[in-house]
Amino acid sequence: MTADPSRWSAKRAVEWGLALIVIASLAWTVMQFFQKHYLPQPFVFDTNDTFMDWFNTAYWANNPGAFDVWRTIYPPLSFVFLKATTLSSCYLESPFYGRDCDWLARTTIYFSYGLVALLAFVSFRRIDRTTAIPRGLAFALGMPLLYTLERGNLILPCVVFFIIAYGDLVKSPHWKWIAMAVTINFKPYLLIPVLPLAIKRDWRSLEMAGFATIAVYLLTLATLGDGTLGQMAANTRDWVTFQSGQIWNEIYYSTSYAPLTLIDANRFPIRSYMSSETFESITATVPVLIRVSQLLTLAVLIGGWLQPAALSFRRLSLVAMAGYFATQSPGGYSIAFLTFLLFLERADRTGPMIALVCGYLLAITADWPLATITNVSTTSWLGGQTVLVNFSLAIGQLVRPGLVIVLLWSLAVDSLILIVAAHRSHVPTLGLGKSRFALASLAPQGV
Repeated sequence: MTADPSRWSAKRAVEWGLALIVIASLAWTVMQFFQKHYLPQPFVFDTNDTFMDWFNTAYWANNPGAFDVWRTIYPPLSFVFLKATTLSSCYLESPFYGRDCDWLARTTIYFSYGLVALLAFVSFRRIDRTTAIPRGLAFALGMPLLYTLERGNLILPCVVFFIIAYGDLVKSPHWKWIAMAVTINFKPYLLIPVLPLAIKRDWRSLEMAGFATIAVYLLTLATLGDGTLGQMAANTRDWVTFQSGQIWNEIYYSTSYAPLTLIDANRFPIRSYMSSETFESITATVPVLIRVSQLLTLAVLIGGWLQPAALSFRRLSLVAMAGYFATQSPGGYSIAFLTFLLFLERADRTGPMIALVCGYLLAITADWPLATITNVSTTSWLGGQTVLVNFSLAIGQLVRPGLVIVLLWSLAVDSLILIVAAHRSHVPTLGLGKSRFALASLAPQGV
């Protein structure tokens, strides 16, 4: 059946409109920067800390003690990568000196960002040329990737490999397995989007990605000479304990409402900024939202196991990641992984359309303050001068986790509809092999 051209035109117009909103929010942020000489919320509130995720790590890549002194939770690959892309002579004093001295590191940051933007656009174009430009603009100029750039987080090079692993840039599965292994060694929680290979019964790909992950880890461990599994496990335990008391850091740019449940236990004065009734309503609702999100995610994964041809590997990975993000926030910049997978979806049904709208809204860089948390006189590295910084409890902190939930629920319901439809014509598959379901996926293209 031929699609209605006017309907498709309307959908493209909506996506272009949303992309223009993202661009307008960035223009507003740029204007605010020129007026105030620092990037406003939701960018990081320490205005002198620009790029410091990169340069703090680079300092320890060029000096001993990353795992036993700094107690990092990064696997060895991060330090091997930074050792190869930084100037060691710039890290004899401090990360701050290294940031000003190391032109190679700054060039690598900018190059990584540009490469991510280019590869993402090419991936979107191979899925659907008519929506590639608005999605590419929203991805490249949206808050998750710009926040990653401003922080100088190692997610930047990681996203390059993530695009190779989950996009359509390469046909060879070998390159995809290697790319998956690299992403996991940069960010271990990226094991989550790999696991749906088991649901698809693609055991060879799962095994090869696993072997490649172990090989990359062992190679970088031997190169660095530090970063054993025992060290990382101990450091992760200590980091979780430390982070549980950092409520402002946790809720500042989160993918999940979960940090809100820790506010009372950590005596954060939230009732100074909203009524007790409002806060109590939020804390009563949050556990329900998270549990429903978990149940929907589990239902999709179980349904995908029973009808492995109903959904694509990419859709299963997207739902699994969204479920994890709704439950536990690995940081706002991690939304870049989610939106990349989301922008590979086709807007041909209601569920994906709703999810795509959420993806565009998550890319908005502006925020609306509700109540001031702190005013601090500090230095702006980007502005090159002393500034009075105002950061607040803002509407985005309350809305973004909700957008992740709506995104998840809309895709989950759409996925369950496809699974139920598959049940009508295909007997559920319970075994571990592929023999009982069609090798050609039943899922519509892009799902």
